[in-house]
Amino acid sequence: MIKLKLNDDFYSYDVYHISNLFFNSVELIDSNDWDYSIKVLEKCVYITSKEKVESYNFDGELKDKSNVKIILFKYFTKITGKVLPWGTLIGIRPSKIALNLIEEGKTDKEIIEYFKYHSLTKENKTKLCIEVAKREKKIVNDDVNTVSIYLGMPFCPTRCLYCSFISDTITNCKDLVDDYLKAMIYEIEKMASFIHDKGLTIESIYFGGGTPTSVDNNQFEYVMKSVYDNLLESKVKEFTVECGRPDSITYEKLMSMKKYGVSRISINPQTMNNDTLKLIGRNHTAEDVIDKFNLSRKVGFDNINMDIIIGLPGENIHKVKNTCSEIIKLNPESITVHGLALKRGSKMFENVLNNVKMKIPNQNELNAMHDETLNCAYALNMKPYYMYRQKNMVGNLENVGYSTSGKECIYNVEMIEDKQSIIAIGSNGVSKIIFRDTNRIERYGNLKDVREYTKRIEEKVDGKIKFLETLYK
Repeated sequence: MIKLKLNDDFYSYDVYHISNLFFNSVELIDSNDWDYSIKVLEKCVYITSKEKVESYNFDGELKDKSNVKIILFKYFTKITGKVLPWGTLIGIRPSKIALNLIEEGKTDKEIIEYFKYHSLTKENKTKLCIEVAKREKKIVNDDVNTVSIYLGMPFCPTRCLYCSFISDTITNCKDLVDDYLKAMIYEIEKMASFIHDKGLTIESIYFGGGTPTSVDNNQFEYVMKSVYDNLLESKVKEFTVECGRPDSITYEKLMSMKKYGVSRISINPQTMNNDTLKLIGRNHTAEDVIDKFNLSRKVGFDNINMDIIIGLPGENIHKVKNTCSEIIKLNPESITVHGLALKRGSKMFENVLNNVKMKIPNQNELNAMHDETLNCAYALNMKPYYMYRQKNMVGNLENVGYSTSGKECIYNVEMIEDKQSIIAIGSNGVSKIIFRDTNRIERYGNLKDVREYTKRIEEKVDGKIKFLETLYK
């Protein structure tokens, strides 16, 4: 626990979040029991530790939150030795900054200088932002009458150590599945009627969760047929199913996906190291990932994504190199690299709260691990096409989607860019509508609890239709 005393509450939010980048736990206090005292004055900032006082002048005559953050970031970088390549940026979508600058006519060099001056962002991360922004710009469809669909399955084979989603194991929920699927299909039918009545076009469909393939073969076929009959049209460019867990994939489910128009699937190992898989609670091996990937190829899927998580407990650069080596052998069309996030509600977060020792890689090793995944993407002839960041990410890094040309996930880009309305179906799904004329976003959340979602489905669907009609009158 690091205790900070600050003389001006106006800067408390920014001081807290910058400090939190460098320390596991931060508390702002009023007493004299501090580790660091921070005084923001008219022309400079004084930072006092137990050993000495240091002063930092503002750049020019600028006294604002940005300058205070930069001063504090430089100070904590010096005393901790941590190299945080994103600098003071804590926002979740830094590529939007790059896109705005591109649209203003700025050159790549000018954008790199802008990021360096305003947030101390390293050049390699700024270049990543620029490359992502340019690719996203080509994909984004901001036609008000075009939407994407999200479908959510709130069940998984097991619960992973890092997971905070509202989901449960399929074993614990067997008695709920049939009723849930009936409610979900009712919502599919009602949303399809609304979409058709309003003359809307569906660009992409994404079936995630949870794990959509955690249900049995017949239940999965039941849902897939409903999606196909009600939502799939000739104009739909992409239909993704996040199979996720190889222990939930069967030949029958793969055939159902081919039969009902799925164009893209995701098989997510997270790591290809068996000891880590066991530690994080996944009941499959790296060999299972390889087997199900090859089976998917035999069935005919030519657009497969694989997810990797960087920063898992016990992992080091050598284990990440092994994961990347195995994925390169499989040659998927895209990979999505996630930085580990310590999320409230996850078993991992509880372990940290209870001081259960979790060996997380240090900052320099995390930086090297992310660099290794970039090498992996280049070896697979992939380039970055979407990116976002999360709070409480280990190492304050990023999540990046890489793909070969033409195999980008359209839904991911539309979801991140907030320029297309998304209609979400299933428990805990959040629909959002984009009002382009006022640059406003409104959201409507489905019920999180599976039982409540099932019980109140008609009421909530009626409410969602009224919500959507605020845009599509």
